[in-house]
Amino acid sequence: MSAAGGGRGCGSPVPQRAPWSLVAATAAFCLVSATSVWTAGAAPMSREEKQKLGNQVLEMFDHAYGNYMEHAYPADELMPLTCRGRVRGQEPSRGDVDDALGKFSLTLIDSLDTLVVLNKTKEFEEAVRKVLRDVNLDNDVVVSVFETNIRVLGGLLGGHSLAIMLKEKGEYMQWYNDELLQMAKQLGYKLLPAFNTTSGLPYPRINLKFGIRKPEARTGTETDTCTACAGTLILEFAALSRFTGATIFEEYARKALDFLWEKRQRSSNLVGVTINIHTGDWVRKDSGVGAGIDSYYEYLLKAYVLLGDDSFLERFNTHYDAIMRYISQPPLLLDVHIHKPMLNARTWMDALLAFFPGLQVLKGDIRPAIETHEMLYQVIKKHNFLPEAFTTDFRVHWAQHPLRPEFAESTYFLYKATGDPYYLEVGKTLIENLNKYARVPCGFAAMKDVRTGSHEDRMDSFFLAEMFKYLYLLFADKEDIIFDIEDYIFTTEAHLLPLWLSTTNQNISKKNTTSEYTELDDSNFDWTCPNTQILFPNDPLYAQSIREPLKNVVDKSCPRGIIRVREESFRSGAKPPLRARDFMATNPEHLEILKKMGVSLIHLKDGRVQLVQHAVQAASSIDAEDGLRFMQEMIELSSQQQKEQQLPPRAVQIVSHPFFGRVVLTAGPAQFGLDLSKHKETRGFVASSKPYNGCSELTNPEAVMGKIALIQRGQCMFAEKARNIQNAGAIGGIVIDDNEGSSSDTAPLFQMAGDGKDTDDIQIPMLFLFSKEGSIILDAIREYEEVEVLLSDKAKDRDPDLETEEPPSSENDSQNQSAEQIVSSSQEVGLVDQESPEESSPNSHPESSSPADTDIAAGVSPSEQNSNPAENHETTSLDGECTDLDNQLQEQSETEEDSNPNISWGKKGQPIDAILADWNEDIEAFEMMEKDEL
Repeated sequence: MSAAGGGRGCGSPVPQRAPWSLVAATAAFCLVSATSVWTAGAAPMSREEKQKLGNQVLEMFDHAYGNYMEHAYPADELMPLTCRGRVRGQEPSRGDVDDALGKFSLTLIDSLDTLVVLNKTKEFEEAVRKVLRDVNLDNDVVVSVFETNIRVLGGLLGGHSLAIMLKEKGEYMQWYNDELLQMAKQLGYKLLPAFNTTSGLPYPRINLKFGIRKPEARTGTETDTCTACAGTLILEFAALSRFTGATIFEEYARKALDFLWEKRQRSSNLVGVTINIHTGDWVRKDSGVGAGIDSYYEYLLKAYVLLGDDSFLERFNTHYDAIMRYISQPPLLLDVHIHKPMLNARTWMDALLAFFPGLQVLKGDIRPAIETHEMLYQVIKKHNFLPEAFTTDFRVHWAQHPLRPEFAESTYFLYKATGDPYYLEVGKTLIENLNKYARVPCGFAAMKDVRTGSHEDRMDSFFLAEMFKYLYLLFADKEDIIFDIEDYIFTTEAHLLPLWLSTTNQNISKKNTTSEYTELDDSNFDWTCPNTQILFPNDPLYAQSIREPLKNVVDKSCPRGIIRVREESFRSGAKPPLRARDFMATNPEHLEILKKMGVSLIHLKDGRVQLVQHAVQAASSIDAEDGLRFMQEMIELSSQQQKEQQLPPRAVQIVSHPFFGRVVLTAGPAQFGLDLSKHKETRGFVASSKPYNGCSELTNPEAVMGKIALIQRGQCMFAEKARNIQNAGAIGGIVIDDNEGSSSDTAPLFQMAGDGKDTDDIQIPMLFLFSKEGSIILDAIREYEEVEVLLSDKAKDRDPDLETEEPPSSENDSQNQSAEQIVSSSQEVGLVDQESPEESSPNSHPESSSPADTDIAAGVSPSEQNSNPAENHETTSLDGECTDLDNQLQEQSETEEDSNPNISWGKKGQPIDAILADWNEDIEAFEMMEKDEL
């Protein structure tokens, strides 16, 4: 989500008030000239290998785009597991995610300029004709103003930009007469009623047909919007004004940006995540660079690049200084409170912040960009994809991955800035992971859970609009692209807008509200293109030297240097640090040690005790490190019982022809039978039991002998079903929900509990599938008869030698190959089901990841669990998580623990079963934040 790279004359400064054409060519596009600096930093990639990888990206795009056109068009998006289109209202609602769908062939419009970048000009011309012929923008559908702007309006403008470019070249699009631009103008006017607020901030949603009129519109009553939603309009709206001469669009977008700037927190110069569109009050007062704010910062810098308005650069630099002062804790980027910016607001990061290194490249701040990008890459190498959210100790917080392109984007810009072939290898890894784990017969499926490898039946339009564009450009040489990419700027959806718009139709009244509200430090503002000798010292290993200390940032082991310091300290007679398992609240010596480590005790009115650590109050940096480790151990101890009680989801993987492991279904585990996390997976063919409910002795034991039995939920206990199929010789069992239409897409998974008796006699693995997932296996049996599955704790790598990539002979074959692969839950299994006839569906539980991966709990602010103080951020991020807790936790496992971490401590001395780690004073804010979703 950043500007296109490349530049001219980047080695010399530009005058502070240079003509805009020169500023555009330098201040934002000073990346490519450095590409020769890093050839010694890593083994260069040959031209042949780059071409091979580029061709691979083209083939992947064809696979995704071709299946969308074949199985989904004119629907908005492809459902790659069931090989059909996603139509608003015909599928179960996914909440706000569906607000991007407007029955306007979203994926096709979003992919228009990608076709040109990938040199598919004939396909582009055909796609434009389809858009003009088939797309209707006057549907009675409520859509997101933000998503419609960046995807549809941006897609139409990007398509128009490249259509006129191709027409000028004289070979393609000779018939084109600004039809896409007219559609964009029509859509722009449909979005304008959303700005009918006192503040000028737009409503978050609008009805394409009825605007915000009630009751027909079914919208217009909202009071809040996110900062990015209101602040990510200026590029598309200004481009529409510059293209058409209708100034109203740029004026409305500028007014919204002006209002956000005026409402920033003046002392910290930060903005919150959510704002009231009528009063301007901040509703969510946490601030970061990820979800809810991200593209607001991006569009300030790019508005300066595209429009040449100095006030946008001044605002961006003011915000950037605050970001680097408060939010940046290299290599981490942690949310803070806008009123208390030294106070971290959470201990996890979301995947959307992966765009930020790319934005830092455009800013010219390369070192932190390299650091954060490398940290993200280490997380990807651990989980294959970037989880939707992960903790400061790099564990999964939210396990989904909807094939987001932000990391690929930053990889592209870092390569353009440094020329370091290391980033080509990073891109190669992304390609391999997409093909290995996300590719399915009908496209590419989002990951529902990066831990199990299960899929979700979605392929968002941004996957085609951005991912393939950045990956192709990463490996492409200049001659591989049919136009000069350096003449364009990328929007946040990677749509291309021409830089010549900066000098076109400049009849916009500009209100500079920047200097009116802040005294600016001139030293913070870079009006010149940074000289590459400043950006990149004459050391070809510079980028590598920045990355190297972060190679083990995700690993569990401590850096050797710190271990050595500790060993020497112990040998010299110093006492080993206090361990959480040994701590006694009434021991004066222990309390003194806590004080030395910067940890203080707070006695609450209800009798509970909270621990708070401030590293700056520790006696030394070593003591601060000990305090951080002590707090982490307390957190681990408090969640241990939940770890033991809650089992993670399991995987059912269809491995027989024609699936070959591509279909992965998330299954609920059982609290009895073979534990798949401790034993080798179970593999076998499936067979239905008779009776199907498995509640009595099987009448077809010969059919299930040596196979995995399929049984239906209901009419008896799960354990009884397990015993009956085990007695018949089955090697495993899959219970399929009897509630028709149930799916992990809409219901949380749960554990199958025993029957209250001793279940040690059950020796086979038992897993649970909802009806929709179970029907995939049943349909496969009807089609192929012999269906083999793998029951495991995590999906296994597919064997490429067994796979056939031949296209299906018919649409039905294709659908059978996909076998309605289903959405699977990313949540840890938290519900327990014992009964069957009466309990046809599990009770819901809050969305969360596994106890091992979540923040501390209600009443506990997780904000500074692993983060804090900037004065000691390196020790915190790299060393604070180094204690090997596995052995400690095993020793502690025999100690009873209260599942509620808010433990009341008795007046008598006793070991702590669990304890809260409250890291700030703003508990109410955190309770609200815990409920928020990306």
